[in-house]
Amino acid sequence: MPLYKTITVSEDTSIRIWKIEESYEELLQNIHPTPRCLQRVNSMKSDIHRRGFLSVRHLLKEAGYEAKDLYYDLNGKPHLTDGKHISITHSFEFSAVIISSVPVGIDIEKQREKITLIADKFIDYEYSYLTEEDIVRKLTVIWCAKESLYKIFAVKGMSFKDHTKVIPFLLEEKETTSWIHYRDRLRKYRISFLEFEGFTCAYALREASV
Repeated sequence: MPLYKTITVSEDTSIRIWKIEESYEELLQNIHPTPRCLQRVNSMKSDIHRRGFLSVRHLLKEAGYEAKDLYYDLNGKPHLTDGKHISITHSFEFSAVIISSVPVGIDIEKQREKITLIADKFIDYEYSYLTEEDIVRKLTVIWCAKESLYKIFAVKGMSFKDHTKVIPFLLEEKETTSWIHYRDRLRKYRISFLEFEGFTCAYALREASV
C-alpha cells in the first residue's frame, strides 16, 4: 500500500501523501465508493486523473473516513461531514490530503521547466527577489503556496498575481510567509513546503495573530 508519507503538523492537523502505483481496478477495492463518486470518476477521461481521484479515497480511509464522509459544495470545495476542514491535491503520480480543525490548503506540483513560461501569470511582487538560481524549484514553491491560499480563501475573483504575495524564502528552510490582500481583507498565512522525487508540496495555515 503506497502511503508515501504522513506528516503530523500539529495535534489536530495532519497530512497524508499517496504515491499512485496501482491500477484503476486495484484502487477501486476496499474504499466503498458512493454512486456519486463512481459517476464522477467515470466521467474523467484521463486515467491518471481517475487514479488520482480514487487514491484520495484511500487517503481518506487512512485518516479514518469513508468515501461518503466527503462532499463538495457548489463552488467545488471539499468538506467532511464531521465539520473538519480538508484540502485535496494530486499531480501525476502523487496525491495528498490535509485535514484539520482550522481552514487549510495544500497543493502538489511536478517541478517542470515550463513553469518559467507562465510565471508572469501568477507572480508580480516575487520578481523582486527571484534569481535564475533554482528558479524552477522556487517558482514551483510559489505556485503551490498560492494554490494553497486559494483553496483556503475560496473567493471568486481572487487573483494569484494581484491578491497574493509570497515573502522571500530559502529552499533549505522549508517555510515562508504569505499574504492575501483582497478588497478590504488582509490575511497572513504560514506556508510550509517539502520536495520529493521532483515534486513540490506546500500547505498553508492561517497565522492566528492576523
